[in-house]
Amino acid sequence: MKLSPLHSWEVSPREAVEIQRRLSELVSLEQLKGKVNIIGGVDVSYSKSSQLLYAVVVLLSYPDLHLIEKSWSVSKPFFPYIPGLLSFREIPPLLTAFERLNSKPDVVMCDGQGIAHPRGVGLASHLGLFLSLPTIGCAKSRLYGEYQPVDDRVGCFSLMKAGDKIIGAVVRTRQGVHPVFISPGHKINLKGSIALVLKTCRGFRLPEPTRQAHLLSNRLRCSSSTGS
Repeated sequence: MKLSPLHSWEVSPREAVEIQRRLSELVSLEQLKGKVNIIGGVDVSYSKSSQLLYAVVVLLSYPDLHLIEKSWSVSKPFFPYIPGLLSFREIPPLLTAFERLNSKPDVVMCDGQGIAHPRGVGLASHLGLFLSLPTIGCAKSRLYGEYQPVDDRVGCFSLMKAGDKIIGAVVRTRQGVHPVFISPGHKINLKGSIALVLKTCRGFRLPEPTRQAHLLSNRLRCSSSTGS
């Protein structure tokens, strides 16, 4: 896959913040272009026992959501765990996994934030810039922004704002469970992000691309910890 070398990964936390501020100017929020045939899902899990990151990419056909391909990378993190800077810790192994793919996704869903981030560049936005692909952030928890309670009906959502700026939405994907936090990453807008997440949910809280990536990353981590 084509990657855009935007910056070095060997940076200090202070330099990482400055890079995010610079990259925020490059993020594009627009209507999704072209037909979606393949959706990627990414997730990264961490093993405290082995001190390793398990970065996974799965590719699913769309709209039937059958598994096409999967790839992963296992490595030691070289950037500390700092909220708001997790992309500097998780994207390098993800890029390695993407480079091993035979197919190219049309859209990538990330278990993380898009523009719903203090500097507007969460993992989904950062990854989208490196891949030059549309990306969506679909996180399990809020990092940044304020919102009102969400109705319990599937498909209902509450806009998430930073001041007067809309940066995402809190979306009910399954009745009776916590909502997910959706924000556009790159080359897609919020409306398109919400629609695609809801269309890829199959009765679970998480959309199928990130759910499948999450399951695989956890299996890899658990099998490594048990030595199997």
